[in-house]
Amino acid sequence: MALIELRGVTKRFTRGDEVVEPLRDLDLDVERGEFVALLGPSGSGKTSLLNLLSAVDRASAGSVVVAGTDLTKLPQRALSHWRREHVGNVFQHGHLIPVLTAYENVELPLFLFPHDAAERHRRVVTALDAVGLGDRAHHLPRQLSGGQEQRVAIARAIVAAPPLLVADEPTGNLDRENADAVLALLRRLNAELGVTIVLVTHDAHAADFATRRIVLDKGKIVAAGGST
Repeated sequence: MALIELRGVTKRFTRGDEVVEPLRDLDLDVERGEFVALLGPSGSGKTSLLNLLSAVDRASAGSVVVAGTDLTKLPQRALSHWRREHVGNVFQHGHLIPVLTAYENVELPLFLFPHDAAERHRRVVTALDAVGLGDRAHHLPRQLSGGQEQRVAIARAIVAAPPLLVADEPTGNLDRENADAVLALLRRLNAELGVTIVLVTHDAHAADFATRRIVLDKGKIVAAGGST
């Protein structure tokens, strides 16, 4: 069953007197449990697509159905609620809060839910163990390596058990060894927990960790298929 169904999706905005369309009449299905890599040159529409899937932005035309909800029909306040229930975000920069420990950074999103302290603790410990950092729970970000920081960011993204994880160049600031470790972690979370992942990357090697590649150019899908 598809977790993501896009039909006739167009995104446009104006830049001065120019109308820009980063996405044009796009159709796309992503099944539950897939790990999809979005590739393409700069300006091809990858990040615009990710923003629509995570309800950060709205389509100008078409339907964006994720987890059974057409995001184009939700009012803004409902979009914010939907986003925290359904999407975990991992960015190129981990965006950890420097004065909070790894534990506290991961716990932060849970304060938006009606969980008591014991349930928050259980979820944080589970998430940190899942990314292999249970022994670093009380370290500050400056006491962690770049790869460890990104793993904490992934733990924060999955702590509320969202069905969709979106990752925008999550290894762009890491060396190859740490990048491969983070990508292998994403692949393991996909395989073992069934989290659907949509990864934006410029790196064909990174895309090898996904189960399917989708190549965008000028706002359209120009190629799709399994990873090599």
